[in-house]
Amino acid sequence: MTFVPSSTRLPCGNRVLDLAHTHVMGILNVTPDSFSDGGRFSQLDAALRHARAMVDAGATLIDVGGESTRPGARMVSPLEELERVAPIVELIHRELDVIISVDTSTPAVMREVARLGAGLINDVRSLRREGALDAAAATGLPVCLMHMLGEPGDMQDNPQYRDIVGDVGEFLVERVAQCAAVGITPDRIILDPGFGFAKNLQHNLSLFKHMDALHALGRPLLVGVSRKSMIGLALNRPVGERLHGSLALAALAIVKGARILRVHDVAETVDVVRMLAAVESAE
Repeated sequence: MTFVPSSTRLPCGNRVLDLAHTHVMGILNVTPDSFSDGGRFSQLDAALRHARAMVDAGATLIDVGGESTRPGARMVSPLEELERVAPIVELIHRELDVIISVDTSTPAVMREVARLGAGLINDVRSLRREGALDAAAATGLPVCLMHMLGEPGDMQDNPQYRDIVGDVGEFLVERVAQCAAVGITPDRIILDPGFGFAKNLQHNLSLFKHMDALHALGRPLLVGVSRKSMIGLALNRPVGERLHGSLALAALAIVKGARILRVHDVAETVDVVRMLAAVESAE
């Protein structure tokens, strides 16, 4: 079952995302401790070069993150996160034609990056931090709500589910309702099943297999599995050797109706998106 929204247009600040087809979101971590590229892009000039390269490769969104959410990651202060994120958001907004997503759970960061030109708030905690719902509502921006139990520091301790797909769906329905209560309407919401967050390998594989059931929630899906441990465990590959597994899951996510793929390897994933689109558009 492929998701067909009532309107394919999602206003993102001063740009519009057309969800009639799948988009590639390039990951830009400006943190020293991210699991895959920690520290590589913490300098402003290097971060901008990488963002530009991803846009040139076909990314229509750049996801800027200033707080690592890998398992066991430490929390950073709002000021430290803002000092990492705000300059690059402002620079990308000025220099590049792309939608800027900011991967944050911090209310003060949400408000400031919206002012600086961000077009989407991507929150792994689904706006559960104190003040996050009101801050996100005040920005007027669309939000991506992700499923996660606990915090990154403890989420992998012993995750338990009665029914992984049903439990994820119930969580996201509840968060959509909380958003509606503060004026964030469903047409401004994207949903992320949260692969790798409070889930073991079998949880991840089962959730991916049955992901299309989440279309019943009526909102577009963002999928982020690039280089994640589920690939490493399934294929016995270290982080630097997970490209092929990542691309296989990207193709499968498109077939299952995902509208945004959050990835490290933009050019390769864009080829996957374009190849599938070429087949689908054939007579």
